[in-house]
Amino acid sequence: MDPMERTVVRCAEGHVFATSSFPMQQLGADRIGPGRLIRCPRCARLRQAVPVAFEKR
Repeated sequence: MDPMERTVVRCAEGHVFATSSFPMQQLGADRIGPGRLIRCPRCARLRQAVPVAFEKR
């Protein structure tokens, strides 16, 4: 993955935005899930965010 690649995510409030920092780290032996805490640029709060799945046509 290109380090400058942007990931499109959706925050818990439903705002969709692109971010260049979406860490996919693990804590211990188990993954902590697909969501991460990211500061949403729309509501300016730390929110749980998940990658947006795009439909291929």
